[in-house]
Amino acid sequence: MNEIISGIQVIKMYTWEKPFANLVSEARKKEIKYISKSSYIRGILLSFIVFHSRASIFCTIIAYALFGNNISAEKVFVLASFYNTLRQTMTVFFPLAITQTAEGRISVKRIREFLLLDEFQTSKDCVTLEKNGDVLSFDKKQTPERYVHLLKEYDTPCVEIKNASAKWNENNETLNNLSLDVYPGKLTVVIGPVGSGKSSLLYMILRELELYSGSMKVCGKMSYASQDAWLFHGSVRQNILFGEEFNKEKYKKVIRACALKTDFEQLPFGDKTIVGERGVSLSGGQRARINLARAVYKDADIYLLDDPLSAVDPHVSKHLFEDCIQGYLKSKVVILVTHQLQYLEKVDQIILLENGHVKMSGSYTDLKESKLDFTGFLNTESNEDDELIDGPRRLSRQSSIHSVASSMNEDRWNGEPVENVEYQMKGSVSSKIYYAYFRAGGGMFIISVVLMLFFFVQILASGGDYWITHWVNLEEDNISQSDRDFCIYVFTALIVSTVVFTLIRSYMFFYMCMRSSTNLHNQMFNALTRTTMWFFNNNSSGRILNRFSKDMGSIDELLTAALIDVLQIFITLFGIIIVVATVNPWLLIPTAVCAIIFYFLRIFYLSTSRSIKRLEGITRSPVFTHVNSSMQGLTTIRAFGAQKILIKEFDYHQDLHSSAWYLFIASSRAFGFWLDFVCLIYISLVTLSFLIFGGEKYGGNVGLAISQSIGLTGMFQWGMRQTAELENQMTSVERVMEYTSLEQEPPLESPPDKRPKESWPENGKIEFKNLSLRYSPLDPWVLRDLNFTIEPNEKVGIVGRTGAGKSSLLSALFRLSELDGKIIIDGVDTSEIGLHELRSKLSIIPQEPVLFSGTLRKNLDPFDEYNDDVLWSAIDQVKFREAVKELAGGLQGRISEGGSNLSVGQRQLVCLARAIIKNNKILVLDEATANVDPKTDTLIQQTIRDKFKDCTVLTIAHRLHTVMDSDKVLVMDAGTMVEFDHPYKLLENKNGFFSKMVENTGTQTAARLMQMAHESFAVARDPEEQ
Repeated sequence: MNEIISGIQVIKMYTWEKPFANLVSEARKKEIKYISKSSYIRGILLSFIVFHSRASIFCTIIAYALFGNNISAEKVFVLASFYNTLRQTMTVFFPLAITQTAEGRISVKRIREFLLLDEFQTSKDCVTLEKNGDVLSFDKKQTPERYVHLLKEYDTPCVEIKNASAKWNENNETLNNLSLDVYPGKLTVVIGPVGSGKSSLLYMILRELELYSGSMKVCGKMSYASQDAWLFHGSVRQNILFGEEFNKEKYKKVIRACALKTDFEQLPFGDKTIVGERGVSLSGGQRARINLARAVYKDADIYLLDDPLSAVDPHVSKHLFEDCIQGYLKSKVVILVTHQLQYLEKVDQIILLENGHVKMSGSYTDLKESKLDFTGFLNTESNEDDELIDGPRRLSRQSSIHSVASSMNEDRWNGEPVENVEYQMKGSVSSKIYYAYFRAGGGMFIISVVLMLFFFVQILASGGDYWITHWVNLEEDNISQSDRDFCIYVFTALIVSTVVFTLIRSYMFFYMCMRSSTNLHNQMFNALTRTTMWFFNNNSSGRILNRFSKDMGSIDELLTAALIDVLQIFITLFGIIIVVATVNPWLLIPTAVCAIIFYFLRIFYLSTSRSIKRLEGITRSPVFTHVNSSMQGLTTIRAFGAQKILIKEFDYHQDLHSSAWYLFIASSRAFGFWLDFVCLIYISLVTLSFLIFGGEKYGGNVGLAISQSIGLTGMFQWGMRQTAELENQMTSVERVMEYTSLEQEPPLESPPDKRPKESWPENGKIEFKNLSLRYSPLDPWVLRDLNFTIEPNEKVGIVGRTGAGKSSLLSALFRLSELDGKIIIDGVDTSEIGLHELRSKLSIIPQEPVLFSGTLRKNLDPFDEYNDDVLWSAIDQVKFREAVKELAGGLQGRISEGGSNLSVGQRQLVCLARAIIKNNKILVLDEATANVDPKTDTLIQQTIRDKFKDCTVLTIAHRLHTVMDSDKVLVMDAGTMVEFDHPYKLLENKNGFFSKMVENTGTQTAARLMQMAHESFAVARDPEEQ
């Protein structure tokens, strides 16, 4: 479920709801299979409440009578009182104690196994330096500046790796015999093909990847920016500070260095804006820069930056490199992983990795002279001049009409963001919730059958109780042996029937409950996958997982136990009251008084406990969210040494939940105490009434009344507790039903009269007419009045500064958000057809490559529509065969959760292979090659040109060279279209947006880009001239 929630946007765009629904359904069936077995066993145990004491009395009395003894009231009802006293202890509490002890042992065993796992070894800073035989010792309290100064003075590398080898698993060697020295104040860049081990090298330095041979010494405090930007639920400022003290001047410098100043101006509450889990409310570039800003803000000696330049446009990329990496961090040790080869000339040391070992190490000149295959791309990538921007750089959106000149005034944003708090129901649980639960169990027929069985069982049980009283009374009148035998036969028939039908009743009841549980789970999952992306952007994964874990767990087990108790107890009470009334109608008066007192106690208790139970459910969600978020950012947390901060936050969330849970338990115990007290008074009144008023002829009647009263009070007391427990547990159904009624996307399938032809779209013409988009009815428009047409088979590049609305344009195309206006594809208005019919005809390579746990084959073809040859052909076209061969099993090789056993670049290649397999007429690439090396990028670009030459291709790109040969370029800014034409024509306007973007890449790069545009334009004109 966690994977589905994290990758829901990709699932929707790929129309994979059905295969994932099948996966979840299969997993749920397995779960229900074991829960059902446990429930049926519990049903047998709960059946003992009905017939255990009666069967015990039956065996004892029959044995006593068969040995020729006459039964009497004093013997029978003392025995009955004894067994009734034992009944709840033996049939409820004893089995429950055994069950909970067994479950407790399993839980303790699992926790023990987890706690005995190897602990993560935090890196230790060097504490001694040596030079010419002299040894200098110093402590970790040295400032980073003093630390680096000492290292420089003693000419000691900050990072010293000798013949190191490491691997993530036993099968594949990740890094092999790697040696590397990094000295203070040096900028080291790590380059290499996709999957060469660049990120693994940083993991090894962080000690996340353990060495199995060689040695490594790291001197200094480290900071780390991950390749996949990790943000937690909180404000932008909290994400940047990450536990560090707020220093206003330093903070200003960092956000300027990380090009965040303009973004803060556009966020509704500036840096106080709540970004939500995984930063879903921000663009990919904004997330990457906030992730980088967190690393830069931390005072450290060594900065490990894993490809922070890929997710931003060229202008911002250049700013980050010059102002942040070369500027703000100029006195630090920086190890930068990147595919942006245009910056290599300006770095101190270059490490070229290939297949996990150092292919070459040295300066830019050394790399060019090495004549390695990879170096051929140095000349094709932009070699930027130093004559670019000197002095302060312009960070605002280029001439954006919405940019505002501003200073970093802390008072600029006066408002405070309102955090999206989980909704809490109020008052009693609605009768509609009860009806929905029973309806999910099979409708009125099954409910009627179950209720009839409950009443029939109670008639048999109460008939047995009354029959033993009748027998005792006959014995007092000296009955004949034949009459005694008749009594034995009837009593035997009643008890045996009670046992048989009680078991049948329990089976039918739990069958109904399991069916209800399964249907509610399916309804909630289907509603969740069909709801809008706005819901996922505004609700944390922990909040959603809470419904599927704790709430469904309560429905599966706790609710069924409470419900069968309530039904069984109240029908039993009904039977007891009738039996008592036949003996002494006057006992109905104290019984009614007792019932009224119980009822008001229950109302008083429920008004508190119900709210506490809801509060407990809500305070549980942040615990799930916090754990899930911490697991996703574990490497960053450890690199920052922020474990104590995260543990403190977890303790806070856990304490809140524990407080609510303790209140719930305490209120339940207090309720039980007062019920016991009322029961004690009631039994005393019944007993005294026979002593004071007397007049009863038969002792059997007196015994029956007292024994039934004792049973009555026990039932009353336990019934009140369980009705309260039932209502408390029904809040879980209430929370599940809340998700079954989420706002839904438009229909997946088209009406028959609107359904497009199977061959649609045949040409791939896309028209945007007055298109505007926003993510919710209350949000501002993020796209405004877009009007342009993409002709069939055109290749269109979409460019613009980070946050300009490029990815939002794709949301509009896939109808992931609320639209105003029209998108027409080959004459069909996409708003009038089903979502599956639209999305299945569009291929997408998303900005963040998402893979799911399972086989590689299922990740490529979840519907099993294609044979292996088609899949291998796609894999070959994206140059991924060698990596697949390294997976044990090839196409059947296992992909870890989130694709964590593949690099980000490799994951993007898998996504490209998916698009090739689908072979749709329209292809959308959302920065598809952002995380691959230039060589792989060139190969992919060529594959796209060849494979999709007869398709309409929309390409969002930060690397301008990938769109310079496009038929047209769409330039976006602040959600509007500012330019749209062939790149060569756009470059003719020297003051245009696109011209400025090209100009900002540097003189040589700009010249090369202009040449590409000119050549592309000449090729496009040739057919016309001919």
